[in-house]
Amino acid sequence: MLHRVVITGLGALTPVGNDIPGLWQNVLAGRSGAAPITHFDASLFRTQFAAELKQYNASDYLSHADSKRTDRFTQYALIAADQAINDSGFELSQLDPFDVGVIWGNGQGGMDVFEEQVTEYVKGNGQPRFSPFFVPKLIANMASGMISIRNGFMGINYTTVSACATSNTAIMDAFNYIRLGKAKIIVTGGSEAPITPASFGGFSAIKAMSTRNDNPATASRPFDVERDGFVMGEGAGALVLEEYEHAVRRGATIYGEITGAAMTADAYHMTATHPEGLGAAKAMQLALAEAGLTIQDVDYLNPHATSTPVGDLSEIKAILRLAGTPPPTLHISATKSITGHLMGAAGAIEAIICLLSMRDNVIPPTINTTELDPAIPKDVSIVLGEARSARVNTTLSNAFGFGGHNATVIFQKV
Repeated sequence: MLHRVVITGLGALTPVGNDIPGLWQNVLAGRSGAAPITHFDASLFRTQFAAELKQYNASDYLSHADSKRTDRFTQYALIAADQAINDSGFELSQLDPFDVGVIWGNGQGGMDVFEEQVTEYVKGNGQPRFSPFFVPKLIANMASGMISIRNGFMGINYTTVSACATSNTAIMDAFNYIRLGKAKIIVTGGSEAPITPASFGGFSAIKAMSTRNDNPATASRPFDVERDGFVMGEGAGALVLEEYEHAVRRGATIYGEITGAAMTADAYHMTATHPEGLGAAKAMQLALAEAGLTIQDVDYLNPHATSTPVGDLSEIKAILRLAGTPPPTLHISATKSITGHLMGAAGAIEAIICLLSMRDNVIPPTINTTELDPAIPKDVSIVLGEARSARVNTTLSNAFGFGGHNATVIFQKV
């Protein structure tokens, strides 16, 4: 027997809000998180801005010991997970700790500590000067491990890595483990701390990022005819997934239910999406079929849409492969225009946005897009400029990653 899986807790640390209320308020208001970089001197880079966290200090959330022994990507994970666990309200003392797990997503691991320690090694003329915290702070699975250690969760515990599809992959895995009866509760999501000279410089070198240094707040403009690349972001999103009957018995608040999820591969290019959206279309089709739905049943689609010339258009083509003529009730809005692209954390943040959209029956806006690419059919309903009230019972969230990874998750009201 397959179990139903619902979401009972949310947490977020983002460039437009350090908690769920702050994130949602700024997303609905269409306030961009992009600004000149403060983490390092980016004056010699082609791109000199990003969507950084605002007013973030690890000591406001974590002990000195936890801050010292963790890279920023793990810190972000711990903070968002704490919020989601508190929001869910479950008590570990009332559960078998082996029934509670963590499946967390991260794309790059501890880039901060990697750059710092290698630089120290070079400065020392090749003499070993590595910190004993180097490896524990570096490895990508440390976020899931630290969430487990911090809370005493002894069930399933691992990390998914599928580039910018990563946290959708983590959510999908958590969904499958719970519905197969292998866990009662799983804390899932993703975190990323990529705004470092090496990581940022690498993406700059492949010309993937916008270069609108004169006006960063308007740089991320999905579907716009003048889009020129994504805006790198940082942060974390966390969700508590729970077996439905278990959640009902304890009287938990339920944000929504996961009813379908699927992954495919483009098998096409290291960094580019398939230009006709073949893999993306199949991922959406499979997820919808698992949920017993078609694209006509979706009220809000949160696309991957990073503001790149090829990627945005290929996703529209993928949607049209399913719909032919887009259903008039299907609303699309690309919230990376507001938050920036949080890479391994992007899917988790956008899943949260989908759930809040259902809760409040509102579609958040796509900002900065002033003239749609003429290749996009005029009957495709992209919500531009301002949030729109609408009935939202079913949402679809897409996340795609370098390497050709496509991951789609379907959320519905309970």
